[in-house]
Amino acid sequence: MAIEDQQTSKILPLLEQIAHYLHSQQSEAYLVGGSVRNLLFHEPCTDWDIVLSGDVSRQARDIANLLGGFYAHMHDKARRVVLKRDQSELVFDFAPLHGSTLEEDLRQRDFTLNAMAISLDNLLLSLQQQAPLALIDPLSGAEDLQSRTLRVVNDTVFRQDALRMLRAIRFRMRYQLTIEPHTASLIQRDAHLLPRAAVERIHEELFMILRPPQAIERLRFLDQQGLLLTLIPELQPALGMPQPSLHYWDVFDHSLETVAALEYLADHLLQPASELAQSPLDLQQTGTIVELQRLLFLAEEQGIFSFEHITSPTMKLGALLHDIGKTSTYAVDDQGTITFYHHPQTGASLVAQIMTRLGASTQERRLAQQIAAHHMRPGQLSQAEITQRAIRRYFVDLGPAGISVAIVALADHLAMRGPQPLTEHWQRHLNAVLTLLTRYICERDTILPPRLLQADELIHRMNLQPGPIVGQLLEAISEAQSEGQIRSKEEALWFAEEFLQHNNSW
Repeated sequence: MAIEDQQTSKILPLLEQIAHYLHSQQSEAYLVGGSVRNLLFHEPCTDWDIVLSGDVSRQARDIANLLGGFYAHMHDKARRVVLKRDQSELVFDFAPLHGSTLEEDLRQRDFTLNAMAISLDNLLLSLQQQAPLALIDPLSGAEDLQSRTLRVVNDTVFRQDALRMLRAIRFRMRYQLTIEPHTASLIQRDAHLLPRAAVERIHEELFMILRPPQAIERLRFLDQQGLLLTLIPELQPALGMPQPSLHYWDVFDHSLETVAALEYLADHLLQPASELAQSPLDLQQTGTIVELQRLLFLAEEQGIFSFEHITSPTMKLGALLHDIGKTSTYAVDDQGTITFYHHPQTGASLVAQIMTRLGASTQERRLAQQIAAHHMRPGQLSQAEITQRAIRRYFVDLGPAGISVAIVALADHLAMRGPQPLTEHWQRHLNAVLTLLTRYICERDTILPPRLLQADELIHRMNLQPGPIVGQLLEAISEAQSEGQIRSKEEALWFAEEFLQHNNSW
């Protein structure tokens, strides 16, 4: 095993200084855990985990001073030293042995892949002379690494730290591992314990699982292991819940397939325009999908959109949860027709609870709620001529997030069809989204013009009391302004006077 030359040139002088200092302290030092795993996988290593004997806090502070780094007290058993080098960052985490011996420490870790160690002296020898590594490997982690098998070190691993179940899914994804059957059975046994983990840690692991492509494969694996419904029990009623005939999937599968459709749509929108022109997403080959791509690039230039954002974990969660309101609004009428009346509004409330439980930020929670509450609107607008007022109200409600909501709405349509061919309904939906985005991205000042009157001036000029009527009046003036009915402050005041006369109950 050898570390790449570029990495060696950066890390070797630092490790030599650390080793020299630790020798002066008569402190034993071993590289452990994920650092050893990444070295054996020939992956770049920027986080170096080192266990020490002696006073770890004092030694870590001294090493930070020696290397010109920043010292951080992580928790009772770990200290961190961070070095800034050439616009990059190197992290050294120092910890005492967990147990009385190194082998005891390794046996208390999570997976055999992470239960290997290398003495710091041997590591330096390997770096300096390309000598073979002398692994300390009491649980045969190297064999599991060779066969790409993920195996727990003992049967209580997940009960000691429930978050390790999500880490198992992430390791499986990142290193293309197979979770051996007994370890998989332990995940299923202990899945119900996952909510014990801190929400911040759940959020971090879940977002790392969702971020790369093919998120649906990992969502289905989470479901197979009993983890998805543990995280989002609100999805339980969606299993097998039927939908109207236009839908290919039940509510549960449709929710997962919308995530896949979102990635599929993103992949197409990032194709060169010459290839996109032949896309099956443009049924009539009119260039609609190419024009949508052009608009999104323009929005990115304006700083109101990002292509990278389409497949962000937040967008994928929004897609997964967009129909969560159906689980509590399902009904069948006298004619046997399935309905989900008001499921967007119900869903927005449920999404707020779910995202909060998953440790989402306010911004992440808000976007997922907006997707749930408004994902039907672009499709509804496609059923008739889209008015200026409807476009304005859509973006008054959503602002730039209206772009993201419209994209999820298209993914929702694709997932609704499943493997069945698209129809003219898709083309109308696509055209509606194109109309919405064209007006917002290219003609924003027309549909959302600057206010002619502010609330305090309106209250003073119209002799009003603060209250709901002021907001309604300002909105009515803005709508009339966007439709070209008024163009000046004087006309706005006349409009306000007529509005109040027709609403004299105020």
